[in-house]
Amino acid sequence: MAENTGTGEGGIRITLEEIAGAVGDFGTIFPIMLGVAIVCPDVNVSHFFLFLAAWYIIAGFYYRLPIPIEPMKAIGAIVIAEGLSGGEIVASGIIVGVLFLLLGLVGGMTWIGERIPKSVVRGVQAGLALLLLKTSLGYIISDVLFAALAIGIIVAFFIASQRTRVPDISALMVLGIGLAAGIATQGMPPFRLIPIPGLVIPAPADFITGTWDLALPQIPLTLTNAILATSLLTYDLFPKKGVDPDRLSRTIGAMNLISTPLGGFPMCHGAGGLAAMYRFGARTGGANIIAGIFILIFAIAFAPPEVLTLIPFGVFGALLVFVAIELGKHSAKTESYLVTGAIAVLTLVIGLTIAFIIGMVLAYALQWQKGRGQGSGPESQS
Repeated sequence: MAENTGTGEGGIRITLEEIAGAVGDFGTIFPIMLGVAIVCPDVNVSHFFLFLAAWYIIAGFYYRLPIPIEPMKAIGAIVIAEGLSGGEIVASGIIVGVLFLLLGLVGGMTWIGERIPKSVVRGVQAGLALLLLKTSLGYIISDVLFAALAIGIIVAFFIASQRTRVPDISALMVLGIGLAAGIATQGMPPFRLIPIPGLVIPAPADFITGTWDLALPQIPLTLTNAILATSLLTYDLFPKKGVDPDRLSRTIGAMNLISTPLGGFPMCHGAGGLAAMYRFGARTGGANIIAGIFILIFAIAFAPPEVLTLIPFGVFGALLVFVAIELGKHSAKTESYLVTGAIAVLTLVIGLTIAFIIGMVLAYALQWQKGRGQGSGPESQS
Protein backbone atom coordinates (compact mmCIF):
# COMPACT_ATOMS: atom_id res chain seq x y z
CA MET A 1 0.00 0.00 0.00
CA ALA A 2 1.34 3.39 -0.93
CA GLU A 3 2.25 5.79 1.82
CA ASN A 4 -0.01 8.80 2.23
CA THR A 5 1.87 12.03 1.70
CA GLY A 6 -0.93 14.24 2.96
CA THR A 7 -0.59 16.55 -0.03
CA GLY A 8 -2.41 17.04 -3.29
CA GLU A 9 -5.57 15.23 -2.19
CA GLY A 10 -8.40 15.40 -4.68
CA GLY A 11 -9.40 17.97 -7.28
CA ILE A 12 -8.47 18.08 -10.95
CA ARG A 13 -4.87 18.59 -12.05
CA ILE A 14 -3.15 17.86 -15.35
CA THR A 15 0.56 17.36 -14.63
CA LEU A 16 3.34 14.98 -15.65
CA GLU A 17 2.72 13.04 -12.44
CA GLU A 18 -0.96 12.67 -13.27
CA ILE A 19 -0.07 11.51 -16.79
CA ALA A 20 2.30 8.85 -15.39
CA GLY A 21 -0.34 7.71 -12.91
CA ALA A 22 -3.01 7.61 -15.62
CA VAL A 23 -1.39 4.62 -17.34
CA GLY A 24 -0.65 2.82 -14.06
CA ASP A 25 -3.72 0.58 -14.37
CA PHE A 26 -3.63 -0.10 -18.10
CA GLY A 27 -1.97 -3.52 -17.71
CA THR A 28 -5.07 -5.72 -17.52
CA ILE A 29 -7.52 -3.50 -19.40
CA PHE A 30 -6.35 -4.18 -22.93
CA PRO A 31 -5.67 -7.95 -22.68
CA ILE A 32 -9.14 -8.65 -21.27
CA MET A 33 -11.10 -6.46 -23.67
CA LEU A 34 -9.15 -7.52 -26.74
CA GLY A 35 -9.33 -11.17 -25.67
CA VAL A 36 -13.09 -11.03 -25.37
CA ALA A 37 -13.38 -9.35 -28.79
CA ILE A 38 -11.19 -12.01 -30.44
CA VAL A 39 -13.17 -15.00 -29.13
CA CYS A 40 -16.58 -13.31 -29.30
CA PRO A 41 -17.24 -12.05 -32.84
CA ASP A 42 -20.64 -10.49 -32.06
CA VAL A 43 -19.17 -7.69 -29.89
CA ASN A 44 -17.50 -4.46 -30.94
CA VAL A 45 -14.25 -3.74 -29.09
CA SER A 46 -14.38 -0.04 -30.04
CA HIS A 47 -17.61 0.21 -28.02
CA PHE A 48 -15.83 -1.48 -25.08
CA PHE A 49 -13.13 1.21 -25.19
CA LEU A 50 -15.60 4.03 -25.85
CA PHE A 51 -17.67 3.40 -22.73
CA LEU A 52 -14.59 2.66 -20.62
CA ALA A 53 -13.13 6.03 -21.67
CA ALA A 54 -16.39 7.81 -20.92
CA TRP A 55 -16.67 6.38 -17.42
CA TYR A 56 -13.01 7.09 -16.65
CA ILE A 57 -13.66 10.75 -17.43
CA ILE A 58 -17.00 10.83 -15.57
CA ALA A 59 -15.42 9.22 -12.49
CA GLY A 60 -12.60 11.77 -12.59
CA PHE A 61 -15.03 14.68 -12.40
CA TYR A 62 -17.39 12.91 -9.98
CA TYR A 63 -14.89 11.63 -7.40
CA ARG A 64 -12.09 14.12 -8.14
CA LEU A 65 -9.74 11.31 -7.15
CA PRO A 66 -7.86 8.68 -9.24
CA ILE A 67 -10.61 6.04 -9.03
CA PRO A 68 -9.89 3.42 -11.72
CA ILE A 69 -12.44 1.86 -14.05
CA GLU A 70 -11.64 -1.73 -15.02
CA PRO A 71 -13.25 -4.55 -16.98
CA MET A 72 -14.71 -7.19 -14.68
CA LYS A 73 -11.98 -9.82 -14.62
CA ALA A 74 -14.06 -12.90 -13.79
CA ILE A 75 -16.53 -12.19 -16.57
CA GLY A 76 -13.70 -11.46 -19.01
CA ALA A 77 -11.67 -14.54 -18.13
CA ILE A 78 -14.64 -16.89 -18.40
CA VAL A 79 -15.77 -15.42 -21.73
CA ILE A 80 -12.23 -15.80 -23.11
CA ALA A 81 -11.95 -19.37 -21.84
CA GLU A 82 -15.42 -20.53 -22.89
CA GLY A 83 -16.26 -18.25 -25.83
CA LEU A 84 -19.66 -17.01 -24.65
CA SER A 85 -21.88 -14.69 -26.68
CA GLY A 86 -22.38 -10.93 -26.66
CA GLY A 87 -25.94 -11.36 -25.39
CA GLU A 88 -24.68 -13.32 -22.38
CA ILE A 89 -22.13 -10.59 -21.63
CA VAL A 90 -24.84 -7.93 -21.76
CA ALA A 91 -27.11 -10.01 -19.52
CA SER A 92 -24.36 -10.43 -16.93
CA GLY A 93 -23.72 -6.67 -16.95
CA ILE A 94 -27.40 -5.94 -16.36
CA ILE A 95 -27.57 -8.46 -13.51
CA VAL A 96 -24.52 -7.09 -11.67
CA GLY A 97 -25.65 -3.53 -12.43
CA VAL A 98 -29.05 -4.03 -10.80
CA LEU A 99 -27.53 -5.87 -7.84
CA PHE A 100 -24.84 -3.31 -6.99
CA LEU A 101 -27.06 -0.31 -7.60
CA LEU A 102 -29.63 -1.70 -5.15
CA LEU A 103 -26.97 -2.68 -2.60
CA GLY A 104 -25.50 0.80 -2.79
CA LEU A 105 -28.89 2.44 -2.35
CA VAL A 106 -29.87 0.36 0.71
CA GLY A 107 -26.41 0.48 2.30
CA GLY A 108 -25.80 -3.28 2.32
CA MET A 109 -22.25 -3.50 1.00
CA THR A 110 -20.33 -4.02 4.24
CA TRP A 111 -22.82 -6.55 5.65
CA ILE A 112 -22.65 -8.79 2.59
CA GLY A 113 -18.90 -8.41 2.17
CA GLU A 114 -18.32 -9.67 5.70
CA ARG A 115 -19.99 -12.95 4.83
CA ILE A 116 -17.69 -13.95 2.00
CA PRO A 117 -14.49 -15.55 3.39
CA LYS A 118 -11.22 -14.18 2.04
CA SER A 119 -10.08 -17.71 1.18
CA VAL A 120 -13.05 -18.05 -1.20
CA VAL A 121 -12.24 -14.78 -2.96
CA ARG A 122 -8.61 -15.87 -3.32
CA GLY A 123 -9.78 -19.20 -4.68
CA VAL A 124 -11.85 -17.46 -7.36
CA GLN A 125 -8.77 -15.42 -8.32
CA ALA A 126 -6.61 -18.55 -8.47
CA GLY A 127 -9.21 -20.38 -10.55
CA LEU A 128 -9.41 -17.51 -13.02
CA ALA A 129 -5.61 -17.46 -13.27
CA LEU A 130 -5.55 -21.18 -14.13
CA LEU A 131 -8.31 -20.74 -16.71
CA LEU A 132 -6.38 -17.96 -18.43
CA LEU A 133 -3.11 -19.90 -18.35
CA LYS A 134 -4.84 -22.91 -19.89
CA THR A 135 -6.36 -20.73 -22.61
CA SER A 136 -3.07 -18.92 -23.28
CA LEU A 137 -1.15 -22.14 -24.04
CA GLY A 138 -2.91 -22.70 -27.36
CA TYR A 139 -2.06 -19.18 -28.55
CA ILE A 140 1.55 -19.40 -27.34
CA ILE A 141 2.21 -22.77 -28.99
CA SER A 142 0.86 -21.50 -32.32
CA ASP A 143 3.22 -18.49 -32.30
CA VAL A 144 6.22 -19.22 -30.09
CA LEU A 145 8.49 -16.44 -31.41
CA PHE A 146 6.16 -13.54 -30.70
CA ALA A 147 5.06 -15.14 -27.43
CA ALA A 148 8.67 -15.40 -26.20
CA LEU A 149 9.39 -11.78 -27.15
CA ALA A 150 6.23 -10.52 -25.50
CA ILE A 151 6.72 -12.52 -22.29
CA GLY A 152 10.31 -11.23 -22.07
CA ILE A 153 9.07 -7.62 -22.25
CA ILE A 154 6.37 -8.29 -19.66
CA VAL A 155 8.85 -9.85 -17.22
CA ALA A 156 11.35 -6.99 -17.71
CA PHE A 157 8.73 -4.35 -16.98
CA PHE A 158 7.39 -6.30 -14.02
CA ILE A 159 10.84 -6.38 -12.41
CA ALA A 160 11.47 -2.71 -13.21
CA SER A 161 8.11 -1.59 -11.82
CA GLN A 162 8.77 -3.43 -8.55
CA ARG A 163 12.18 -1.79 -8.06
CA THR A 164 11.62 1.67 -9.54
CA ARG A 165 8.81 4.14 -10.25
CA VAL A 166 8.65 3.11 -13.90
CA PRO A 167 4.98 2.40 -14.79
CA ASP A 168 4.32 -1.11 -16.03
CA ILE A 169 3.28 -0.33 -19.59
CA SER A 170 4.39 -3.71 -20.91
CA ALA A 171 0.89 -4.58 -22.12
CA LEU A 172 0.78 -1.39 -24.19
CA MET A 173 4.27 -1.96 -25.56
CA VAL A 174 3.60 -5.59 -26.46
CA LEU A 175 0.32 -4.62 -28.10
CA GLY A 176 2.07 -1.87 -30.05
CA ILE A 177 4.77 -4.26 -31.30
CA GLY A 178 2.14 -6.79 -32.31
CA LEU A 179 0.10 -4.20 -34.22
CA ALA A 180 3.22 -2.86 -35.94
CA ALA A 181 4.17 -6.38 -37.05
CA GLY A 182 0.63 -6.98 -38.30
CA ILE A 183 0.58 -3.74 -40.28
CA ALA A 184 4.00 -4.54 -41.78
CA THR A 185 2.79 -7.92 -43.05
CA GLN A 186 -0.88 -7.25 -43.81
CA GLY A 187 -1.01 -3.52 -44.48
CA MET A 188 -2.87 -0.68 -42.78
CA PRO A 189 -6.60 -1.36 -42.30
CA PRO A 190 -9.02 1.24 -43.70
CA PHE A 191 -10.07 4.09 -41.42
CA ARG A 192 -13.59 3.87 -40.06
CA LEU A 193 -15.60 5.91 -37.61
CA ILE A 194 -16.79 4.26 -34.41
CA PRO A 195 -20.22 2.83 -35.21
CA ILE A 196 -23.13 4.31 -33.28
CA PRO A 197 -23.94 1.98 -30.35
CA GLY A 198 -27.27 0.20 -30.61
CA LEU A 199 -29.46 -1.29 -27.91
CA VAL A 200 -28.78 -4.99 -27.24
CA ILE A 201 -31.66 -6.93 -25.69
CA PRO A 202 -30.50 -10.31 -24.33
CA ALA A 203 -32.69 -13.37 -24.82
CA PRO A 204 -34.13 -15.11 -21.71
CA ALA A 205 -31.55 -17.90 -22.12
CA ASP A 206 -28.77 -15.28 -22.08
CA PHE A 207 -29.86 -14.17 -18.61
CA ILE A 208 -29.66 -17.75 -17.32
CA THR A 209 -26.13 -18.26 -18.65
CA GLY A 210 -25.09 -14.69 -17.83
CA THR A 211 -26.17 -15.13 -14.22
CA TRP A 212 -24.86 -18.65 -13.58
CA ASP A 213 -21.64 -18.64 -15.60
CA LEU A 214 -20.62 -14.97 -15.38
CA ALA A 215 -22.34 -12.88 -12.71
CA LEU A 216 -22.10 -15.33 -9.79
CA PRO A 217 -18.30 -15.80 -10.04
CA GLN A 218 -17.86 -12.03 -10.48
CA ILE A 219 -19.92 -10.91 -7.48
CA PRO A 220 -17.45 -11.89 -4.69
CA LEU A 221 -14.56 -10.18 -6.51
CA THR A 222 -16.56 -6.99 -7.02
CA LEU A 223 -17.79 -6.95 -3.43
CA THR A 224 -14.39 -7.40 -1.87
CA ASN A 225 -11.80 -5.91 -4.22
CA ALA A 226 -13.70 -3.44 -6.38
CA ILE A 227 -15.75 -1.94 -3.56
CA LEU A 228 -14.69 -2.73 0.03
CA ALA A 229 -10.92 -2.83 -0.54
CA THR A 230 -11.03 0.19 -2.86
CA SER A 231 -13.01 2.20 -0.32
CA LEU A 232 -10.58 1.30 2.46
CA LEU A 233 -7.63 2.31 0.29
CA THR A 234 -9.16 5.70 -0.53
CA TYR A 235 -9.32 6.45 3.20
CA ASP A 236 -5.70 5.32 3.60
CA LEU A 237 -4.42 7.46 0.72
CA PHE A 238 -6.84 10.41 0.96
CA PRO A 239 -8.09 10.59 4.57
CA LYS A 240 -10.13 13.75 3.98
CA LYS A 241 -11.76 12.51 0.78
CA GLY A 242 -12.23 8.77 1.28
CA VAL A 243 -15.06 7.19 -0.68
CA ASP A 244 -17.84 5.24 1.06
CA PRO A 245 -18.30 1.65 -0.24
CA ASP A 246 -21.99 2.18 -0.94
CA ARG A 247 -21.10 5.13 -3.16
CA LEU A 248 -18.70 2.95 -5.16
CA SER A 249 -21.41 0.30 -5.42
CA ARG A 250 -23.84 2.83 -6.86
CA THR A 251 -21.44 3.98 -9.57
CA ILE A 252 -20.66 0.37 -10.52
CA GLY A 253 -24.38 -0.31 -10.78
CA ALA A 254 -25.07 2.82 -12.82
CA MET A 255 -22.27 2.39 -15.35
CA ASN A 256 -23.19 -1.24 -16.03
CA LEU A 257 -26.91 -0.56 -16.39
CA ILE A 258 -26.22 2.32 -18.78
CA SER A 259 -23.30 0.93 -20.79
CA THR A 260 -23.69 -2.83 -21.21
CA PRO A 261 -27.09 -2.70 -23.00
CA LEU A 262 -25.40 -0.38 -25.53
CA GLY A 263 -22.43 -2.67 -26.15
CA GLY A 264 -20.09 -1.77 -23.31
CA PHE A 265 -18.25 -4.41 -21.30
CA PRO A 266 -19.15 -4.96 -17.60
CA MET A 267 -16.97 -2.63 -15.50
CA CYS A 268 -16.01 -2.01 -11.89
CA HIS A 269 -13.42 -0.23 -9.76
CA GLY A 270 -10.31 -1.90 -8.29
CA ALA A 271 -8.03 -1.51 -5.27
CA GLY A 272 -5.00 -2.76 -7.21
CA GLY A 273 -5.65 -0.21 -9.94
CA LEU A 274 -5.95 2.62 -7.43
CA ALA A 275 -2.70 1.57 -5.74
CA ALA A 276 -0.92 1.44 -9.12
CA MET A 277 -2.21 4.85 -10.22
CA TYR A 278 -1.21 6.41 -6.89
CA ARG A 279 2.22 4.77 -6.92
CA PHE A 280 3.07 6.31 -10.27
CA GLY A 281 1.91 9.81 -9.38
CA ALA A 282 -1.88 10.10 -9.66
CA ARG A 283 -3.39 12.27 -6.90
CA THR A 284 -6.49 13.84 -8.49
CA GLY A 285 -9.30 13.16 -10.90
CA GLY A 286 -7.07 14.61 -13.62
CA ALA A 287 -5.40 11.20 -13.99
CA ASN A 288 -8.80 9.70 -14.81
CA ILE A 289 -9.48 12.32 -17.45
CA ILE A 290 -6.09 11.70 -19.06
CA ALA A 291 -6.65 7.93 -18.97
CA GLY A 292 -10.05 8.40 -20.56
CA ILE A 293 -8.54 10.40 -23.42
CA PHE A 294 -5.87 7.73 -24.00
CA ILE A 295 -8.51 4.98 -24.08
CA LEU A 296 -10.70 7.04 -26.43
CA ILE A 297 -7.80 7.01 -28.90
CA PHE A 298 -7.84 3.21 -28.74
CA ALA A 299 -11.61 3.23 -29.34
CA ILE A 300 -11.00 5.15 -32.57
CA ALA A 301 -8.02 2.99 -33.56
CA PHE A 302 -9.99 -0.23 -33.13
CA ALA A 303 -13.11 0.99 -34.96
CA PRO A 304 -12.12 -1.09 -38.04
CA PRO A 305 -12.73 -4.74 -37.04
CA GLU A 306 -9.76 -5.76 -39.21
CA VAL A 307 -7.41 -4.31 -36.57
CA LEU A 308 -8.01 -7.32 -34.34
CA THR A 309 -6.66 -9.64 -37.03
CA LEU A 310 -3.35 -7.77 -37.00
CA ILE A 311 -2.43 -8.93 -33.48
CA PRO A 312 -0.23 -12.08 -33.58
CA PHE A 313 -1.60 -14.97 -31.53
CA GLY A 314 1.66 -15.17 -29.59
CA VAL A 315 1.20 -11.59 -28.38
CA PHE A 316 -2.34 -12.32 -27.29
CA GLY A 317 -1.22 -15.46 -25.44
CA ALA A 318 1.48 -13.49 -23.61
CA LEU A 319 -1.05 -10.84 -22.58
CA LEU A 320 -3.27 -13.55 -21.11
CA VAL A 321 -0.27 -14.82 -19.13
CA PHE A 322 0.21 -11.26 -17.83
CA VAL A 323 -3.38 -11.10 -16.55
CA ALA A 324 -3.11 -14.60 -15.06
CA ILE A 325 0.00 -13.58 -13.11
CA GLU A 326 -1.76 -10.46 -11.82
CA LEU A 327 -4.66 -12.56 -10.53
CA GLY A 328 -2.50 -15.42 -9.28
CA LYS A 329 -0.14 -13.34 -7.17
CA HIS A 330 -3.06 -12.07 -5.08
CA SER A 331 -4.48 -15.55 -4.53
CA ALA A 332 -1.50 -16.50 -2.34
CA LYS A 333 -2.68 -14.05 0.34
CA THR A 334 -5.20 -16.48 1.80
CA GLU A 335 -6.18 -17.66 5.26
CA SER A 336 -6.88 -21.21 4.02
CA TYR A 337 -4.82 -22.81 1.29
CA LEU A 338 -7.19 -25.79 1.41
CA VAL A 339 -10.23 -23.71 0.43
CA THR A 340 -8.34 -21.58 -2.08
CA GLY A 341 -6.64 -24.58 -3.68
CA ALA A 342 -9.86 -26.59 -3.83
CA ILE A 343 -11.67 -23.80 -5.67
CA ALA A 344 -8.77 -23.33 -8.08
CA VAL A 345 -8.57 -27.03 -9.00
CA LEU A 346 -12.34 -27.50 -9.17
CA THR A 347 -12.59 -24.52 -11.52
CA LEU A 348 -10.70 -26.47 -14.17
CA VAL A 349 -12.75 -29.62 -13.56
CA ILE A 350 -16.36 -28.50 -13.09
CA GLY A 351 -16.42 -24.73 -13.68
CA LEU A 352 -15.97 -21.65 -11.53
CA THR A 353 -19.56 -21.16 -10.36
CA ILE A 354 -19.91 -24.62 -8.81
CA ALA A 355 -16.35 -24.36 -7.46
CA PHE A 356 -17.30 -21.08 -5.78
CA ILE A 357 -20.38 -22.64 -4.14
CA ILE A 358 -18.40 -25.67 -2.92
CA GLY A 359 -15.70 -23.34 -1.63
CA MET A 360 -18.24 -21.33 0.38
CA VAL A 361 -19.61 -24.52 1.94
CA LEU A 362 -16.11 -25.80 2.70
CA ALA A 363 -14.99 -22.50 4.25
CA TYR A 364 -17.99 -22.34 6.57
CA ALA A 365 -17.66 -26.04 7.45
CA LEU A 366 -14.02 -25.58 8.42
CA GLN A 367 -14.90 -22.51 10.46
CA TRP A 368 -17.72 -24.34 12.21
CA GLN A 369 -15.40 -27.26 12.94
CA LYS A 370 -13.03 -24.89 14.69
CA GLY A 371 -15.82 -23.59 16.85
CA ARG A 372 -15.76 -20.11 15.35
CA GLY A 373 -18.68 -20.42 12.95
CA GLN A 374 -21.26 -18.66 15.12
CA GLY A 375 -22.50 -15.14 14.39
CA SER A 376 -21.26 -13.57 11.20
CA GLY A 377 -19.31 -16.56 9.88
CA PRO A 378 -15.72 -16.71 8.69
CA GLU A 379 -13.44 -13.75 8.72
CA SER A 380 -13.93 -11.93 5.45
CA GLN A 381 -11.90 -9.64 3.30
CA SER A 382 -12.58 -5.98 3.69
